[in-house]
Amino acid sequence: MLVKDVMHSPVLTVPEGLSLQEAHDLMYANRVRHLPVLREGRLVGVITDRDVRLACSPLARGTVASPDTPVAQVMSQPVITADPLDPVEEAARTMRTRKIGCLPVLENDQLTGIVTGIDLLDALLKLTGVEKPSGRLELRLPDEPGQLALLTGYLADQGVNVHSLLTYPEDALTVRSVLRVNTQNTRALAEELRQQGLEVLWPPEKPWV
Repeated sequence: MLVKDVMHSPVLTVPEGLSLQEAHDLMYANRVRHLPVLREGRLVGVITDRDVRLACSPLARGTVASPDTPVAQVMSQPVITADPLDPVEEAARTMRTRKIGCLPVLENDQLTGIVTGIDLLDALLKLTGVEKPSGRLELRLPDEPGQLALLTGYLADQGVNVHSLLTYPEDALTVRSVLRVNTQNTRALAEELRQQGLEVLWPPEKPWV
């Protein structure tokens, strides 16, 4: 999944001379929290609802801004941006590393979209397949070639379709694998996988009575 698949386009923008009050009203009316700022059609900054609140707060460092202050005096710059063909996980890593809430998307130096943290959460839901009726399995597998093939091969033999599969390293020797499958009877399936010698973490084993 790429940034272009989840970004908002066209983008609501503001000129650098717009007042903080006008920017706040625009964000409130359109239910957005981030506004790219343009100068002669070029992206020069980003103003957020948090920027406006902090600038106008009595607790602001330095001089408290007035509602008539231009956004250019408060906006964040330079702007961290994304490309439409960036993978969504790279966009997420950039936002997490930089601790920012959005990435304007530039194509050939032209603003074509914007991606926010909520957009990336929506992408995560799609990637995990949680939006479709499904069941969840989680296993701990040795970090060795062929282990995933053995797992998915067994599921295929049982007529189980995998909607999504995510893996991540747990330590130097093992990986966690989280699957969404086309059955909600995952407890029985988990027991069958355990009988095949696989370590199933979810659903947990039914406690003995």
